[in-house]
Amino acid sequence: MPDAEVCYLPNVVPSAERDTTLRRLIVEVPWRQENIVVWGKTYLQPRLIAWYGDPGCSYTYSGITLNPLPWNPQLLELKDLVESASGSSFNSVLLNYYRDQRDSMGLHSDDEPELGARPILASLSLGQERTLTFKHKVRKDVSPIKIRLESGSLLLMKGDTQRCWKHGIEKESRPCGPRINLTFRQIVTRTET
Repeated sequence: MPDAEVCYLPNVVPSAERDTTLRRLIVEVPWRQENIVVWGKTYLQPRLIAWYGDPGCSYTYSGITLNPLPWNPQLLELKDLVESASGSSFNSVLLNYYRDQRDSMGLHSDDEPELGARPILASLSLGQERTLTFKHKVRKDVSPIKIRLESGSLLLMKGDTQRCWKHGIEKESRPCGPRINLTFRQIVTRTET
């Protein structure tokens, strides 16, 4: 991908642990559905979310501010796994729960100021395979790129990826099961709580 650093790592979570980890997250995480503001209009997010992290790692996007829940043992294990696979360290994670084929995420960039100028995002997928679409922000000569995200895989986005590309998960036309995506981040502008 031009103007991007993207790396796909399959099988980061061992296959024997994927279903159990997914089920535990679905049951144990205090999921919430927020109203977001997009181009001046308010919508109910088409998925459920949760935000965990170190104290002071608040995160604001689409008109909502998320204050972190404290890490739990399961998320700390996943964080260690992701940090080992990526060679990076993270102080927060956004969990997105796609309940079925109707849940989605519009094209966006994770370019909020608290992530820094060239953020590293490590996106761990569990559950139903879904397609992530990348679209270059300005270059019309570059076709959109689609990556099928398998359960247990890790997608790393770094460098100028967020500055130059948007990415999103479209609704599916066929019924599909649940998927949880955990996007680990490093908040660089921290507020004390």
